[in-house]
Amino acid sequence: MVLVVDDDSPDGTWQVVQQVAAERNQPGTPTVVLVRRTDEKGLTSAIQRGIDEAFNTHQADIVTWMDCDLSMPPEDIPRLVAAVQQGADLAVGSRWIAGGADVAHGAMARSLSWIINRYAILLLGNQVHDYTSGFIAGRKPVFEQLRLQGDYGEYCIDLLGRAHNAGFTLVEVPYVCVPRTAGDSKTGANLWDYLVKGRNYVTTTWRVARGKRP
Repeated sequence: MVLVVDDDSPDGTWQVVQQVAAERNQPGTPTVVLVRRTDEKGLTSAIQRGIDEAFNTHQADIVTWMDCDLSMPPEDIPRLVAAVQQGADLAVGSRWIAGGADVAHGAMARSLSWIINRYAILLLGNQVHDYTSGFIAGRKPVFEQLRLQGDYGEYCIDLLGRAHNAGFTLVEVPYVCVPRTAGDSKTGANLWDYLVKGRNYVTTTWRVARGKRP
């Protein structure tokens, strides 16, 4: 099943998903599901809403999520799911292990990502090398115990750090982050934006390392 959480975006996303769902879904066995939010916005809460819908409404056993700009190749999803089926509690798509790469972002973004991840490894451990991945598959017990926290990508650091501390098994699967082929990012890509987000990533890493809650 493909579940799309859309924050009432003005680019027509939800209308397209609604049309595809009408064309593909069969009675009683939906394969495309739209969750349109008009009263709440934000990356982390959107992912959490999708997780809740998948497990609680559609009785999924495993959930995975990705960016809808296809920078995270959908064809890699089966490898993440397979890692969970083979025993991992969380499978993390990683750009920073052998076989992985980031060819979607410029040198500044890649450098800052590398620095933040090295800092996270230093404080949280090297069971994961891409703490800012955002390309994850996991089984239900993880998300029954841990809810996502944070405003933006720091949720990923928080989740992976707390999952490891709670004794869950984490496995990395290499993937290549590729450039989007259409549309424009709405999350910003200037230096100030990177610095603000980077600060949140650093403080989140420090908090998780010290075992504190936000």
